Amino acid sequence: MNKHATPTRLSLAASALIAISLLSGCANMTHRQQNTAIGATAGAVLGSVLTGGGTVGTLGGAAIGGVIGHQSR
Repeated sequence: MNKHATPTRLSLAASALIAISLLSGCANMTHRQQNTAIGATAGAVLGSVLTGGGTVGTLGGAAIGGVIGHQSR
């Protein structure tokens, strides 16, 4: 097993840390705003992972996740 950190693993770890820090500031948001932020964050992480850290995949995932999160109740 390779014990060295790969760029994809570093990207995923950084995305997770950023997501956690951003979501901790959601206390004074409405429920819909929280869902939008969570959806955008999850979509960005998933898009980044699926495209190997590609910018278009990350931004596309964030946009789609934000829309889905905004539509949920």
